[in-house]
Amino acid sequence: MQLTLEHIEQRQGAQRLLYPLQLSLVPRAVTVLLGATQAGKTTLMRVMAGLDAPSAGRVLADGRDVTGVPVRDRNVSMVYQQFINYPSMTVADNIASPLKLRGDGLDKRGIDARVQALAAKLHIEPFLNRLPAELSGGQQQRVALARALAKQAPLMLLDEPLVNLDYKLREELRDELTQLFASGESTVVYATTEPTEALLLGGHTAVLDAGELLQYGPTAEVFHRPKSIRVARAFSDPPMNLVAGTVAADGVALPSGLRLAQALPGVAQGSAVTVGLRASALRVVPQPGDLSLPGRVELAEISGSDTYVHVETAIGELVAQLTGVHVFTLGAAVTLYLSPSQAHLFDGRGDLLLAPTIEKH
Repeated sequence: MQLTLEHIEQRQGAQRLLYPLQLSLVPRAVTVLLGATQAGKTTLMRVMAGLDAPSAGRVLADGRDVTGVPVRDRNVSMVYQQFINYPSMTVADNIASPLKLRGDGLDKRGIDARVQALAAKLHIEPFLNRLPAELSGGQQQRVALARALAKQAPLMLLDEPLVNLDYKLREELRDELTQLFASGESTVVYATTEPTEALLLGGHTAVLDAGELLQYGPTAEVFHRPKSIRVARAFSDPPMNLVAGTVAADGVALPSGLRLAQALPGVAQGSAVTVGLRASALRVVPQPGDLSLPGRVELAEISGSDTYVHVETAIGELVAQLTGVHVFTLGAAVTLYLSPSQAHLFDGRGDLLLAPTIEKH
């Protein structure tokens, strides 16, 4: 499905939930709606689905105006944060329910084969004869996903479907979904607050913040070239380190006399800029051409397979994301290293001036 939103707005009384936006989704691909809680992701999804009519603007499906057409009259499937299954039906009947309603001529054998295939893909074959209440939360969410996939709707909406699952289950299901979406049968919209999830799912990403659509494009491009500080903040976990700088004759001057040798043609000397440093761009082992930032450890925390160390330096507190498990003593001296080529530069309005060059493999 080619889904196009034209000048969509959404208000609730005096409150504006969505500012006017235009968005044309890439058909038969994954689009991630990325943003913090209250960014407008669910509101936008409800408009896409037909659960809510927009306050202004039009929704087009394959060029047809479906604004205001209720969800029951659209061929859409949706999976929510809270898994929703029919409690009195077995797992097999839950998955089969949309197939029985489709009326496309599938006989019982065809329906059973489709149910078995989906159950195998989502690793719930042993539970087909059980009721949802007999399953764990992760298994129940798999059932809800299988039912949505069984519908084979041209538009599939997933509103943070993994958020209520534990870390291990999220990792497993995320990998499975990436493979399932790769078939390209549906236009998929997937809402998440997690930048890592957006990167893993790939496809395209639409960044939302406080009801505004900030940027839409291929996920890798949006990540590497965020058009503004707002986008960079939304698409960084942990948040991008931001340091005030000034354009000088020999590059960008930072506090403590540090210099980044990036040239900014057309930007007047003395102009204020913001230097953005992703946590993953900082390291504790130097490489050729690196700048050094001596400091002291304020905090060190291990999350998954990474260590996040907060270091107070002459240019402010910086967070470095180090691969692996590292042990730091609070208050101990440590030196961070960075390559000037890995810095993002933003102008006084917060718009992108310069992004790191990405090597293509």
